[in-house]
Amino acid sequence: MQTRLMFMPALAMAALTFVVWWRMYFVRIGQMKRERIHPQAVATSAQAASRLTDSCAADNFRNLFELPVLFYVALVAAAMTGQVSMATLSLAWLFVLLRVAHSTIQCTYNKVMHRFYAYLAGGMVLWALWAVIGWGWWMS
Repeated sequence: MQTRLMFMPALAMAALTFVVWWRMYFVRIGQMKRERIHPQAVATSAQAASRLTDSCAADNFRNLFELPVLFYVALVAAAMTGQVSMATLSLAWLFVLLRVAHSTIQCTYNKVMHRFYAYLAGGMVLWALWAVIGWGWWMS
């Protein structure tokens, strides 16, 4: 299987991160304009938390730099060790789909248990991806 295929899920995750970043930008700028909040009034995270009421997109944006960091490293590890297979690609794409679900939930209606299930499932898929990569490395 072509090694470069392993980087397509990374591009999809980067696109998701970009979309959430734009959503955060428009939500924050919109609220700051509506409520006439001076940019200096939200210079720190503590100030922003006290003044900006809709933090869902910002919270999700930060979350996209937690577990996904291990995802990106897993993709590189799979590519570098020649483990681009249907299993690793399927797990990678499943992780991306679950992160899209998680982001969609958090940036829209934000039902905590729905978001948690998407997060948990994504985490399990990520650990499975690492297990497949680790097993493949161990067996080679």
